[in-house]
Amino acid sequence: MPTLIDRNTRGVYIICATPFTANGAIDFPSLERLLEFYVDSGVNGVTVLGIMGEADKLTPDERRAVFDRVMTRLDGRIPVIAGVSDAGMGNLADITKFAMDKGAAGVMVAPSRGTPREDRVLAYFHQVCAAIGPEVPVVYQDFPQTTGVPISARGILELTRDLPQIVMLKHEESPALAKITAIRQAEKAGSPRLSILCGNGGLYLPQELMRGADGAMTGFAYPEALVETVRLHAEGKDDAAEDLYDCYLPILRLEQQLGLGLAVRKHILMRRGVIADSALRAPGPKLSAVDIAEIDRLMARTDSKLKDL
Repeated sequence: MPTLIDRNTRGVYIICATPFTANGAIDFPSLERLLEFYVDSGVNGVTVLGIMGEADKLTPDERRAVFDRVMTRLDGRIPVIAGVSDAGMGNLADITKFAMDKGAAGVMVAPSRGTPREDRVLAYFHQVCAAIGPEVPVVYQDFPQTTGVPISARGILELTRDLPQIVMLKHEESPALAKITAIRQAEKAGSPRLSILCGNGGLYLPQELMRGADGAMTGFAYPEALVETVRLHAEGKDDAAEDLYDCYLPILRLEQQLGLGLAVRKHILMRRGVIADSALRAPGPKLSAVDIAEIDRLMARTDSKLKDL
């Protein structure tokens, strides 16, 4: 039986990129190297077919092929969460069943795009949970900067109380910290505990951990930085965690550019020898020679800072 995520899941669940060749085909050998790179970095789990994985650019058959290859390569070594967001509820339910039958630890769902009314969001997640069944653990992906659909802490608490299978919040809202505090305070007053893993490239990770987050779920191209920061925090070494993370902040900040960040991230993964090509599937931005020079310079500076730490 696969290990399922629950309300106490902690650590680093890295968001997996989907490597492509220069002509846009899925690069499965690079995907396998990427998975081994993540495992060697010490991550606790992997999340595939999310926004960073360019899942919306994949056909249904391609999504299944990617997930199948991930599960085969990892072979139960670490848990895998499947991104299953889809405009069609039937498609969402189908890919969920496929993923869970293959051994997924749970699924991640973002609210459907549309009028950003909280009652509509709550109703949507009731429909999702009815469609996929109560035994499937769900991660609520809270990324309004991309989806255009915000939700309040009160809304999250209502969902996780009324739908026990919503066990985790992937928290990516910005500003990033107040919602974590509100949820943890509500739990002290009797609300059920909710696992909180944070995104945004890890931009606010040390502060999120000190506010009560359980770890990270993001795709920073230096996963070892996420792992070590979370480990140091768990040991009560918050200053050491922040000192380490400070070394990565310039390059992390570059990765977080809206519209260009994934291209930067893939270029770094290519430069680190993990994937063969930094291509995004069209449509997507291409880095200029100036962009590439900036990235290479920051990578060198990051390596130098780490040696001096």
